[in-house]
Amino acid sequence: MRAAVIGAGIAGLACARQLALAGWQVDVVERADGPRADGYMMDFFGLGFDAAERIGVLPRLRKASYRIGSVEYVDARSGRRTASIDYDAFASALGGRLLSLMRPDLELVLLDALGDAPDGSVRVHYGVPYRASEAADAGTELGARLAGADLVIGADGVHSGVREALFGDETQFVRPLGLRAAAYVIDGAPDLHAEFDGRFVLTDTVDRQAGIYGLRDGRVAAFLAYREDAQEGVDPDEDAPTRLRRVFGGLWSPIDRLLERCPAHPYDDVVAQVVLPRWHRGSTVLAGDGCQAVSLLAGQGASMAIAGAELLTDLVGPCRDAASIEAALGEYERRWRPVVEEKQAAGRRAANTFLPPDRFRLLLRRWALRASTLPVIDALVMRSIAGGTGLKGRTGV
Repeated sequence: MRAAVIGAGIAGLACARQLALAGWQVDVVERADGPRADGYMMDFFGLGFDAAERIGVLPRLRKASYRIGSVEYVDARSGRRTASIDYDAFASALGGRLLSLMRPDLELVLLDALGDAPDGSVRVHYGVPYRASEAADAGTELGARLAGADLVIGADGVHSGVREALFGDETQFVRPLGLRAAAYVIDGAPDLHAEFDGRFVLTDTVDRQAGIYGLRDGRVAAFLAYREDAQEGVDPDEDAPTRLRRVFGGLWSPIDRLLERCPAHPYDDVVAQVVLPRWHRGSTVLAGDGCQAVSLLAGQGASMAIAGAELLTDLVGPCRDAASIEAALGEYERRWRPVVEEKQAAGRRAANTFLPPDRFRLLLRRWALRASTLPVIDALVMRSIAGGTGLKGRTGV
């Protein structure tokens, strides 16, 4: 059996590995020229943590993870700490089943894990746009394999080309939540790294929030989020570095130093969820953010990508004909859709906590974070985080 996986992100690589272990021949095509270098720090827990343990990649993820003692909120004018969140308490509420990972590192772990599959069973092709890969009339070996695939998995993200080919323009399905987020990593800034090594710091600000943290290899990472409506929308002709400097310039001096080094093409996208009535048609199915984007407000996007990939491949892996594949895809959607919808609802509820729209709600969040240090309230807050939106939905990291 042959599968074509469109997209070499978290969901795509997880699907490819598991199908290959189930005896499939898998081609993964990715429009980018290589693994993504930019991304933000993520909290990895919940369903994805359990799935990673079952499929055998958890030891690699532990090795790639970061130790974060706390997240600090600071006043952007003075740099004074206004509140903090104790990660050890959050981890304790989860029974220690929490990892902090850079998104590019998670992708590299999954890429490395393809080596667990039989030799030659997975081939990853970078620099292949989807529309080029779907045409077999070019007469290439890759084109012939893709055209002959028994299963096509569209794991090509929020702006999925596979979804567009199946169901139409993304404006029908992508639901922006009024925010944008950007992230990038810089090198050669030893002064910033010395100041933020071992620290994860977020500005305690209205309508926009900037985060900065030092990585283990001497680099420094930036995370930037803001409300589009507070900035009078986004000019499509304005490049990302210019826009980020306009929105965040003057917010806080360390962020100004980061903005000076912003690369030409940072990760920069709308914060959105994907909602559509069907996830598959025939033997083509969507996975990951292409159908189940919960947004970073929900705090479990990467976790959901791996857990969803495990369920999909568990169901379709044993299939050996078109009828059983289509039945398995229907069962995948029946089981997984309610889980996705629950996380999406949690993400929408978290919007005003993630990025307060006014000073009143900012002060309310600050009070709640300070109160969480009290023993009884701390236990309640941590249980709520563990069972609901997740720490990322609460802090903006």
